[in-house]
Amino acid sequence: MPVVVGVKFKSSPRLYYFEAGDRQYREGCGVIVETARGLEYGKVAMLPAEVPDKEVTQPLKPVFRIADESDERQRVYLESLRPETMAACAQKIEKSGLGMKLIDVEYTFDKAKLIVYFTANGRVDFRELVRELASAFRLRIELRQIGERDECKMLGGLGACGRECCCSKHLPDYAHVSIKMAKNQNLSLNPAKISGLCGRLMCCLSYENATYAEINRRMPKIGSQVFTSDKRTGTVVGLNQLKERVRLKMEENDKFEFVDVELADIIKKGCESALDDAAEPDDVPADLKSLQD
Repeated sequence: MPVVVGVKFKSSPRLYYFEAGDRQYREGCGVIVETARGLEYGKVAMLPAEVPDKEVTQPLKPVFRIADESDERQRVYLESLRPETMAACAQKIEKSGLGMKLIDVEYTFDKAKLIVYFTANGRVDFRELVRELASAFRLRIELRQIGERDECKMLGGLGACGRECCCSKHLPDYAHVSIKMAKNQNLSLNPAKISGLCGRLMCCLSYENATYAEINRRMPKIGSQVFTSDKRTGTVVGLNQLKERVRLKMEENDKFEFVDVELADIIKKGCESALDDAAEPDDVPADLKSLQD
């Protein structure tokens, strides 16, 4: 197994592996590494350790050097150029008349290339814009179109829970989420309630889905008839997965009452489980399908 050091770039939570070599690292120290985009500055987030071959993307590149004072000055200098560069790029994009939204700009560490991140509805022919930017900055230009989730990950922000967005804080990869997960958890299918800042389904819907799915396998389906341990019959009208309780509507002598019963006291009467209530993709309304992956 190769000995690697884990490096993170900017505020991205994803960890990238590089060959550790015989250098002495400390957590949080700056390093200069070579990536597909050129030389980049990153910080050590995992000290040298052996990892399985299947977790390493080949070819495994070595750490170019540990950042010194001049590298730190270069990092601060490049960061200081960002506001002016953003303003200049925004002006060029607006002048071009292209339907593009500027998200961020980034210089490679050797300042050999400027990467411009943007979003747009559909494909954009930006060849003329690239030539204008290259003429203005006198270096190589790369325009990179990103999606709504990438925009949220780069810019960050606070979610409905009051915490930082998971994608920008700790998730190395986007979570796979679906409307079925929201139904498993008995959540309102209101797009405003279950979508994040990116306009897609919230990543956190996947965190507890397995637990809810397991509980729902033991829960009766809404509308089904069940027996209780004291031999009463009722219709399931509500579920509380966390407390594992079932709300029943019980009728007797033209009168009815609502009773909360422990799941352990419920005897299913050949009914389907609550897990079957979760909508499959074909059952999802059109305005909600766009929220899914």
